[in-house]
Amino acid sequence: MLPLLEVVRGDLDVVERELHAVLDSPNELLAEASSHLFRAGGKRLRPAFALLAAKFHNYDLKKVLPVALSLELAHMATLVHDDVVDGSGLRRGLPSIKALWGNRVSTHTGDYLFAKCMIILLSNYDNPIFINVLAHTCMKMCEGEIIQFSGTNRSDLRDYLRRIRCKTALLIRASCQLGAVATGAPPQVYNTLGRFGYCLGMAFQITDDVLDMVADQEQLGKPVGGDLRQGIITLPVILALSVSPQRERLLTLVEKEQKTEEDIQEAIRLTKECGGIDLALQVAEKYLAKARTCLQTLPDIPARRSLFEAAEFVRIRSY
Repeated sequence: MLPLLEVVRGDLDVVERELHAVLDSPNELLAEASSHLFRAGGKRLRPAFALLAAKFHNYDLKKVLPVALSLELAHMATLVHDDVVDGSGLRRGLPSIKALWGNRVSTHTGDYLFAKCMIILLSNYDNPIFINVLAHTCMKMCEGEIIQFSGTNRSDLRDYLRRIRCKTALLIRASCQLGAVATGAPPQVYNTLGRFGYCLGMAFQITDDVLDMVADQEQLGKPVGGDLRQGIITLPVILALSVSPQRERLLTLVEKEQKTEEDIQEAIRLTKECGGIDLALQVAEKYLAKARTCLQTLPDIPARRSLFEAAEFVRIRSY
């Protein structure tokens, strides 16, 4: 477990046990496929953010546990669907559900997880904000996938920022916002936490895209350069194209419909050489600065310090 989550360590253990329980199904194949992704592990950042946000007002695990579970189920569903769309054979260093059972089982498993997350919310909360926020977030995640699909092999900064907002930042925003709502926090608190989550989520995805080019493959749990292989042009490349003395060569490489392994490695090298990695990290740092500013207005409690540490983790992470 990440040190920054120490404040909620015990309660995250409860989330882990309950998550395993809710993934059970009378259908043996659904239960096995769902549990496979669970056993692959994960940082459980979204439920952790919900728990930390709940600490800012009358903390009660029973009140926040259902939304913490729903957030992780929604995240897991997107991972299963992403592997279908991307054709990914690995997830968290293990064979993906797609690799083991194929597209049909993967698609239905993802749908099953989404439905589970909505049932949990509807069964535990009367306040419509829970279902409204998470349903809206899931809708936007689908929009993000369409933006990504329609922009294959194309460099467009505006589309990139819209895409990562939809695919990543909004679910982290929902995690921070709804965790606080669950314990009855006032709007000024849960909206501030939501803004923090949004900025942190934008930075998180940018650093994720950087890691796709520079990380150790074993530690990352998936092949380096995966985005370029799929025709996904991320911020390091977009910014490199604006400054590289070999812009035309880099553009030719990333716009190729079929890229060889040599093409991928050359594109990564050109991106690094002109400073594309550092430029992308500078953008991530701007979002992190905004996230830290949001935290300054909140009470100085251990959970706030953990959220500051989360921003630092995003800045320096290697996986």
